[in-house]
Amino acid sequence: MQVKDLYVSAPGKAILHGEHAVVHGKVALAVSLNLRTYSRVKATTTGTVCINLPNINTFLCWDLSELKQLIPCSGGKKEEGKLLDAELVGKLRDFVGATNGNSETSTMATLSFLYIYISLFRSSELPSLTLTVWSELPTGAGLGSSAAYSVCLAAALLCASGAIPTPLKEWDPTARWCQEDLELINSRAFQGEMIIHGNPSGVDNAVGTWGGMLRFLAGKIIPLSRVPLLRILLTNTKVPRSTKVLVARVKDKINKFPSIMTPVLDSVDAISCTCEKALSEMTCKPITGEHYNTLEELIDINQHHLNVMGVGHPALDTLCRVTLTKGLHSKLTGAGGGGCGITLLRPETDSYVIQTTVQDLRDCGFDCWETSIGGPGVQQHSPLSIKAEVLEILNHY
Repeated sequence: MQVKDLYVSAPGKAILHGEHAVVHGKVALAVSLNLRTYSRVKATTTGTVCINLPNINTFLCWDLSELKQLIPCSGGKKEEGKLLDAELVGKLRDFVGATNGNSETSTMATLSFLYIYISLFRSSELPSLTLTVWSELPTGAGLGSSAAYSVCLAAALLCASGAIPTPLKEWDPTARWCQEDLELINSRAFQGEMIIHGNPSGVDNAVGTWGGMLRFLAGKIIPLSRVPLLRILLTNTKVPRSTKVLVARVKDKINKFPSIMTPVLDSVDAISCTCEKALSEMTCKPITGEHYNTLEELIDINQHHLNVMGVGHPALDTLCRVTLTKGLHSKLTGAGGGGCGITLLRPETDSYVIQTTVQDLRDCGFDCWETSIGGPGVQQHSPLSIKAEVLEILNHY
């Protein structure tokens, strides 16, 4: 193993504009959230591999001798890419199913870890290590928690295997990998997402890898070179929803009312493109109140369009109503039908207004955080750059 102790983090994601329309060939803008997943890989001499996931109450250990038996007979190191090794996946499913009595979330997280670990080290000696992952992101809320987890796994284990270098210099608090290494991290993280979700779009892991903002159109993902860091409130209504059901609902409405819904989709596409242009201007010109006026209007228009598509929810209406009484503008993010929403905060927004808004939303039974969008993607940390409470969790084992 190339490193003895390694700390890595990756951001969650939100959809700024274009959710649902993107399924029908329109532009979507995905942004990184400054709520992060943190991981620590620690080399050990115990002859075991352990995974510690305190968010989902999972701690598992295996003898290296057990895991060596799972290495596919084909032996050699598989080419990096988007395809999974079906033989290894099958062996791992049988192995984890027989040894893990935990939840579905725990099982999928375990499968993803073991797949990346074995596929990276299969042609060399399996190293003894402990991986701890802790996240600020809620699971199952459409905020890219599984992708941030997969990106952390990929970056940490690629470094541990020597496939990519550790970018952190002795004097740096944090550091990022070069473009070529990021592409390798993203490719491995996508494999982790395939284990967890089956047929992911690749957007979530790309945001976790590159950060900032990505433009997604017809399967093509383009990271935008510069975007402003925007403050938001992120609200989880805690209303469960099925993305599959909501996507089908939109499709049915388009089939039933094509002459009505096609212009709605075209309008959402125009919203995404107009927003992209406004954000680009904010990185090369002095930011004015007019820029924020534009972003707020686009948020309001898109939220109405999403209600027209049938993916709104009374809880999301409550979010929009509560924030609007404070002069703030909100929209759903992701699949809708509950789930999460984002509220834009202008630079001049008074801290008292933010505090009272957060409290009002919590009084509605929602979870609410002040955070930002557009921050960095996956990065390596020195221990001193990680918040003390997070470091304590990561160093517990």
